[in-house]
Order: sequence, then C-alpha cells, then structure tokens
Amino acid sequence: MSKVEMRPAHIVEIETPKKYSLNGLWFGPKKPTRVIIFVHGFTGSLFSMRHVRDALLDSNTAFLAFNNRGFGNVNSVKRKAGKKLRSVTAGAAHEVFTDCVDDIDGAVTFARKTGARNIYIAGHSTGCQKAAYWASKNKNTGKVRGLIFLGPVSDYADAVKNHKKQDLRRATRYAKKLILAGRKHELLPASILGRWSLSDAQRFVSLYTPDSVETIFCYEQKDKIPQTLYRVQLPILVLWAEKDEYADRPAKEIAAWFENNIRAPHSVVVVPRVTHSFKGGEGITAGAIRKFMK
Repeated sequence: MSKVEMRPAHIVEIETPKKYSLNGLWFGPKKPTRVIIFVHGFTGSLFSMRHVRDALLDSNTAFLAFNNRGFGNVNSVKRKAGKKLRSVTAGAAHEVFTDCVDDIDGAVTFARKTGARNIYIAGHSTGCQKAAYWASKNKNTGKVRGLIFLGPVSDYADAVKNHKKQDLRRATRYAKKLILAGRKHELLPASILGRWSLSDAQRFVSLYTPDSVETIFCYEQKDKIPQTLYRVQLPILVLWAEKDEYADRPAKEIAAWFENNIRAPHSVVVVPRVTHSFKGGEGITAGAIRKFMK
C-alpha cells in the first residue's frame, strides 16, 4: 500500500488591485522571515512544482502558491463589481499576458501584509516571463528582493523547433485575421491548431510570434535585444534544466545567453540530468535558491 503524504497549508484568497479574486495556498510559518511567491507556468496551477516547494520550506520560509489567470486551459475567476462578484473567463487559452502584472501585484501585497522582510518571486516556465515582465513594470518593488526563473523557456523557440514553418505561419495568419475582425478571444479550430495547446487568437499570437511582448527570453533570435529583460533591476537567479525537453539548443548555449543578457546582478545554474519539471534535482535546485536568497 502506497504511503499517504500530507502537507499542512492555509487556504488564502488574493485580491488584486483590479479586484480579481485568486485562490491560493500558504505553506509554512504564518510570520516568516521570507516568502517565496510561486508563479506557475502555462496551463499550470498552484499545485505545480510541489517537489521543489517542499524542499524549500523551513521555519523561516513560507511559500505562497496561487492560481494566476492562466491556470488550466479554460477556467473562470471572480471579480468584484461593486458589492457583487462576477465570473470572468480565464485559463491559459484565453489569458491576456499583460494581466500578469495585476495578478502578481495582488500576491505581493498579500505577502507584504504578513510582515515578511524579504519576498522572492519564483516563476516556472511561462511564469518566468510573467515575473520578468512584472519586474520591468515596477520600479518600486518594495520588499521584493529578487526573481527566481525555473526553466525560462522561450515558447516561440519551442514552436519553431517542433512545428513546420508553414504550419506556424498559417496559424499565425489565421489568428491575426480573427484579431483584426474583433474576435481576439475566439478559440482557434483544431484544424488550425494541430498539436498546439488550445488557444484563442490573441493568446496564440502572444505565445508564438517573435516580436510579442511575451517573447522576453529571445535566445532563438540572434540579433534581437531583450529590452524587457534589460529593464529588470532586481537580482535574478536562473535555473536551467540540462535535459529540458522544450529547449531548442544545448543547455550551455542557453545559459550563456542569459549570462550575457541580464543586466541586473544574477547567477545562472544548469541543474544536471533533469527535465523541465526539475524532478530528481530538488536538492541542487533548493540549494541554489537558498544561496541566492542569502
């Protein structure tokens, strides 16, 4: 009979500045010295990366995991309108990338209210782009001391690697036509999407075009200047999985790109023998994060 594992947590509700209500779980002490805010990746949730979370918890460190507006494929969140709560369509298929600023603002405000002196934002996969974009838009970051990027893969690079060029061009043209027709949140049909994840028109263009605001880690574009990343002033720890299945080139080359294109104080660590989930590398991953936070 398999062992039943349980981790105590507090259910929390985060209200963003724009009055969206986001569900979360608070792990660890109620009055911590530091808080790690976890920003999950594309179609992920507050339950993502549990193995890394558990390796980081201690008597001084709390972990705030929450569902941002991109959780799952198609979902809904609540938004306050006066005294009423209204349901708003959400999920990775319909998410507007720039809404991540409001989502992370809400989580940071919640963490600050605990009195923690040090707050870190840890993104996984597409959550890394969100963390970077948030930091590029916030000069007054307050108690946020740094950013942690776990597997900051370029979605556009992955698309170019795994799909035929003509298929990518065809899907992009179709999506852009829908946007021009005022139908940006219309889901792309299966005949167009093929092996891509379910997505509406604006989300497809956001994820899979080279000049999108979301294409922040543009290591696949030799001459592109990563302006958003340049604007980030907070210290950054990049953790790259050596065997990342979404990478389009060797880990050393991607690590070198980050070394050369982050202007803030930073450290880049390649975690050996692990894939995008970092499973099996929890010890090295947690050790690098603890060193960074100290």
